[in-house]
Amino acid sequence: MGKRGSRSQLLSTLTKKQKKHLRDFGEEHPFYDKISKKEAKPQICQLSESSDDSNSESEAESEPEQVSGYHKLLATIKSVSEEEEEEEEDDSALDEAEVNSEDGGSDVSFEEETAAESAELRKGKVLPADPEEKDGEAAPGTSEESPEEFTDAKHESLFSLETNFLEEEGGANCSLKASQDPFLLHVNKELKEKEIQAVAINTKTTQELKDLFYPERTALKNGEEIRHVYCLHAVNHVLKANAQVLGNNSRLRSQKLGVGNDDDFRDQGLTRAKVLIVVPFREAALRVVQLFISLLEGDSKKKIIVSNKKRFNGEYGSDPEERPPNLKRPEDYEAVFVGNIDDHFRIGVAILQRSIRLYAPFYSSDILIASPLGLRTIIGAEGEKKRDFDFLSSIELLIIDQADIYLMQNWEHVLHLMNHMNLLPLDSHGVDFSRVRMWSLNNWSKYYRQTLLFGALQDAQINSVFNKYCVNVQGQVAVRNVPMTGSISHVLVQLPHVFQRLEAGGLASVIDARFNFFVNKILPQYRDAVMSHTLIYVPSYFDFVRLRNYFKREELNFTHICEYTQRSGISRARHFFLQGDKQFLLLTERFHFYKRYTIKGIRNLIFYELPIYPHFYSEVCNMLRATTRGEEAAWTCTVLYSKYDAQRLAAVVGVERAAQMLQSKKNVHLFITGER
Repeated sequence: MGKRGSRSQLLSTLTKKQKKHLRDFGEEHPFYDKISKKEAKPQICQLSESSDDSNSESEAESEPEQVSGYHKLLATIKSVSEEEEEEEEDDSALDEAEVNSEDGGSDVSFEEETAAESAELRKGKVLPADPEEKDGEAAPGTSEESPEEFTDAKHESLFSLETNFLEEEGGANCSLKASQDPFLLHVNKELKEKEIQAVAINTKTTQELKDLFYPERTALKNGEEIRHVYCLHAVNHVLKANAQVLGNNSRLRSQKLGVGNDDDFRDQGLTRAKVLIVVPFREAALRVVQLFISLLEGDSKKKIIVSNKKRFNGEYGSDPEERPPNLKRPEDYEAVFVGNIDDHFRIGVAILQRSIRLYAPFYSSDILIASPLGLRTIIGAEGEKKRDFDFLSSIELLIIDQADIYLMQNWEHVLHLMNHMNLLPLDSHGVDFSRVRMWSLNNWSKYYRQTLLFGALQDAQINSVFNKYCVNVQGQVAVRNVPMTGSISHVLVQLPHVFQRLEAGGLASVIDARFNFFVNKILPQYRDAVMSHTLIYVPSYFDFVRLRNYFKREELNFTHICEYTQRSGISRARHFFLQGDKQFLLLTERFHFYKRYTIKGIRNLIFYELPIYPHFYSEVCNMLRATTRGEEAAWTCTVLYSKYDAQRLAAVVGVERAAQMLQSKKNVHLFITGER
């Protein structure tokens, strides 16, 4: 008699109540247990400390459980609906249904079925929910409102750390292909060393990196070299971190469930993004991505896979047919404003093995490349409904390139970004907390973040950000080069420079002190019609607005140009100033930075404050020679400064002269430049 026949015979011997109890509880009713008449000898057992655990579990660990006939029958019985259970009309029909279910069922035991179910549950627990699909909202940087941003859902599973690992585990071809990759072999070889495996606990890699401020980065000299170095550093950091995560995934899968120390596998942050690169223009982002591709390809002839490359080149590249007007501009201007100079962008980049995914959602990205304005629009302000900054919670490497340009854009965006760096996220975003580093859970991420700050000058606002927000536990490294000569040595015209020092009670009152000093002592000297063609150079836009309103109230004959003035207004103001129809011209430094127009007709020059860029001082002074009508002897230049402008003053006149001017009892100092 076969197996099915024996099972059907066992089923036929059961009564209706026995079958119902077997379906409901998976065991025979205790009433039908066979009890031996012989009294068993009592045994003394010593219970363990965890006496609250069930006896069945302890017995299962000591000796294998014998599967009874009822358990074997239970594995073959098909689950019935509640309506069939309530009806119970025909015993023979029920027997037939059980026999049929036995014939169609598999021979897998009950224990194997439960193990398979637990494995599926464990699978679902390992894979976190995709944050971009939650509530139907896209991740930051991929908003559906803007057509130029999108969510790359097609490659989501390929670049997800968890999904990528599951595919490699499940498919032999994937694992074989990954094992044959020479680049991956090189990375894995490093991770097999004991020192690299201890990174998850000791975080030596993060702790050994110090914050850096390098204010000698210029677009003409070393800009591309510095970009190449920090891109290499970022790619190296991401590849090692991802390889460590995938390696620990393999170790967790190879070990039994519940075996091992959880602290050994803490290799992640609260979110996936590890590197944030802040650049001012789209052209800089394009060059960064191109460097990533070239670094990953290396010397090998094989090209890496780059998703969405065509769209990226279209949005971040520049049209070669769109050439700038044929105007003579300085070399530094041509080097800075090259290519696509749009300053509102953000893009996520995911790197895995030898593949790069562009336009990845922020919570699925390894590297974020954005401008301060692009980040400000997504971070939002307090009280706004749609705002998100959780993706900044686990940034381990912050790179701020060309920081001096942000002074010309909007420095408040940089401060707003730094205030939201490495905060605890408001949502879990599907993170596995057993894999998160302890210093991330303790909200200590900012002390382990490395910040690289590059700029072309030393400014008090940049120094303030470096000193206030860069708090790496390993310390800071700042480069301080003392300017010995100053930009005044590049003035070619013969011009007397009168530096007048103003006194201020404190840093907060220096703005009002400068305004009062200018209105009461400087401006009355230039009200006479003889002192026409006076250019007032104002670095701060807020000071520009204050002076413009004052000139309007006093009904002075003036015109003004700022970065928001339209082209027609600029042409009108330049023409009126050149012809002498307007006595004063207010000019902002941001306008000079973005346009570099040569203002003609200047005879008297007033620097309301020392310029942020020291070479702008010599450029503006050399504008006087644009129109020479024999008035060279009447040219004047007046500069206002205070003791809080020590850095800017040293960059213009040199550090030795600046020290003498600040310590001197005299408030007026005269310098004469040009040929004698």
